[in-house]
Amino acid sequence: MGREEQVEEREVLDSIFPEEITDISETEYRIAIKLDILDDGHGGDEDASELPTIILHVRYPENYPDEAPDLDLSPPQNATPYPHFAVAADKEQLLRGLDDTIQENMGMAMIFTVVTSLKEAAEQLITDRKDAAAKVREEAILAAEREENKKFHGTPVTPETFMKWREGFLKEMEEKRQREEEEKLAELKKTKVKEPAKLTGKQLWERGLVGKGDEGDEGDDGVLAEQVENLKVKA
Repeated sequence: MGREEQVEEREVLDSIFPEEITDISETEYRIAIKLDILDDGHGGDEDASELPTIILHVRYPENYPDEAPDLDLSPPQNATPYPHFAVAADKEQLLRGLDDTIQENMGMAMIFTVVTSLKEAAEQLITDRKDAAAKVREEAILAAEREENKKFHGTPVTPETFMKWREGFLKEMEEKRQREEEEKLAELKKTKVKEPAKLTGKQLWERGLVGKGDEGDEGDDGVLAEQVENLKVKA
């Protein structure tokens, strides 16, 4: 019963995957599964890379499909590395992800369903990683933009920042007022005119600053007569 179902399933798979399936023995074969990665618009190195391929190795145990098939994964020989995915590194995770599919299909031919589930899981894994990488890039760009925008925006005004600014402004104005007063005092000291020294009587007379007062003033006449007498004696 098991062997007949195995042969029948193998014939169906050959019609579905004519180029991808390769026999190893009557109960063992491998299928090349080429992944389809949609362009997410983010760009990146993967856009120029060859799409990844997974080789699914299948071996029927004697009681398959009442018993789970033996499965293994490997990359093609000389495969080009693909960003965000590596069969060797992701194999265990992908095989574990097939456990539920196998259990749900016990007793039935399941390899086509296994191939479909494996392909979808691998593509989703790559998509999730690409999205995560794109998010990191976008966050880095936004962070750089925020830092750049800080150059064009002042500190947000709050009661605390206003009081701090007001205190500094008043202090600055007081210091400015004191400097201006000190500069004015210094300027006044430079321009201040000294009081002239008092002149002697002779100097006053020589300069014509005496004798021009009221002629009836006896005090002035006496001073003038005395000055004339002194001049005669000296002559």
